[in-house]
Amino acid sequence: MATITIPIEDEFYQKIQELSWVRWSRVVQEGIRKRKIFEIYIRNNTISESDAAFCESIDWHPVDELPVKDEVIDKIKSEDKSSRVKVNDVADIFR
Repeated sequence: MATITIPIEDEFYQKIQELSWVRWSRVVQEGIRKRKIFEIYIRNNTISESDAAFCESIDWHPVDELPVKDEVIDKIKSEDKSSRVKVNDVADIFR
């Protein structure tokens, strides 16, 4: 397996050292894989079964990275909120 070395600021390095239990190589590998899956999803609007299994294992999907469409935002803003009940405590729901 190849190794990559990147320069980082000293302050950031100190923060990383405080999290010594984190497997940073794993974090970077997953980030790169997520980026690859996202780019494939953007091009093809689908992902492979193995990529889907990976996404499921980390509770992520490429669509999570897409911006919310304006029409969805408009629909949410225009919904009638008068029929909703204000709840101060979760227990209020079950009374």
